[in-house]
Order: sequence, then structure tokens, then C-alpha cells
Amino acid sequence: MRALNPATTPAAAPAGTPLQVWLIPVLQDNYVFVLQRGRRAALVDPAVAEPVRRALEERGLQLEAILHTHHHSDHIGGAPGLLRRWPGAAVIAAAADRERIPLQTRSVAGGDHLEVLGEPVEVIDVPGHTRAHIAYWLPRSGHLFCGDTLFAGGCGRLFEGTPEQMHTSLQRLAALPEATLVWCAHEYTEANLCWAAAERPGNREIRDRLAKVIDLRRRSLPTIPSTIASERATNLFLRTQNGAELGLLRRSKDGWRGCST
Repeated sequence: MRALNPATTPAAAPAGTPLQVWLIPVLQDNYVFVLQRGRRAALVDPAVAEPVRRALEERGLQLEAILHTHHHSDHIGGAPGLLRRWPGAAVIAAAADRERIPLQTRSVAGGDHLEVLGEPVEVIDVPGHTRAHIAYWLPRSGHLFCGDTLFAGGCGRLFEGTPEQMHTSLQRLAALPEATLVWCAHEYTEANLCWAAAERPGNREIRDRLAKVIDLRRRSLPTIPSTIASERATNLFLRTQNGAELGLLRRSKDGWRGCST
């Protein structure tokens, strides 16, 4: 499957080469994220190996690290195959999920600081979708990789956590700078905003955003990345006051049949 937003084939990275981020669509609606600096690369949540391997090799990239946000197979399934091709790559994931995320070479928890491709990375605990979900925030370049916790216009289903946990997790992410680019792991934006527009039919900002998203999807373009500013303005889950309110909205979204999810 063709990568979207690809960088051109890089030359050797001179000093000061900026970080680039691009995505590869895989499976039905997953995104794998590529962090690139020169010929160096890292991945976030590789669901499958082959299309990702091909995309990296086509650009002459060397894989240095794999970052996992949580244990679901559509986020970790590609790691074994990629490590066969690049056996020296680091595998970074939640220490609390060592049993469910194998091959870890660095186990982390919320509040930890690390460096990937020379870029500072902060780990944020965001349980709710799963009990040990984490996110990665790059404060210098302004990127957030939030897995299945925060979606564009929505949030993840509560498979292992509580509404209170999800509310706390989303508020942590909402507190990041408004310009932060939100790279969420699924293309759910149209369905999320279709539901939100039905919940808040008088909200013009939601309607306007939905119209833009529909146009992007008709042209087979991704709606990712979003921004924290956009999510604060139009994501109903970020605007809840407590876990009880979030739980009501999550149940409404779970039962929604107006759009596919």
C-alpha cells in the first residue's frame, strides 16, 4: 500500500536536519507513523511489516527504533518482521505491558524522558482504552503519538479502563500546546464527527470541520494529523467535565449507527 505524505529520498543528513513525520495506511483504517531524520527512521505502532519495510527500503532508510503505544495486535503485529530486517532496532513500550508487548529493549512509564533520532520524547500515561496505554510527545517539534486514546473528533473505546481514567488521560493531552500535531492511529474522523454533529446539531464548528473531513475522504486523503486546538474546539470528549459525562458520551458513540466506526 502506498505511503501518504512521504518525504523524498533523503541524502545523508547534515547537521540541523529537521525531523519529518509521515504516515503509511495499512489494514482497513490503521496508520503507521514514520519519524525520519535524514536516512534514520523510527516507527510508531507498526501493525504489519511488509508495506512498512518496503516504504523504508524505497527511501533508503535505516530503522533505529519502534515505539508502541499499547498491546493490541494492530499496533504491534509488524514488529517481529521488521526486527528480522533491522535486528538492531530498539523496541520501546510500556513497562506495565511487558507480558503483552514482547521484544522490548527499553521499558518506559509516564514521566519518562528519552531521545529518538536525536529528538527529545516525553512519555505520558493515558490509560482508558487499555490499562497500560502510553503516548509519546515530542515537545521540541510539536508531535503527539497517542495511539487509540485520543482520536480526531473522538476517543478510544473503554476496553480495560474506566470513564474516569479516560477523562483524566484526555485532559492530560488537552493540556499540551494548541499547535501540537495529533497523530492518532486510525482513520475514524468522519464517523466521529458525524456522531458529534448529531449530538450537537447547533455546533457550527463541528459541522464545518465535518464538511472539510468529508471532502478529504472523498479524495482519499488522510484527516491526520489534527491539532490540539482543533480537538479542544470540536472533540466532545475533550470538553467533558468529568468521567460520568464522558461515560455517557462513550455509550452514545458505542451505540451510534449513523456512520460506520
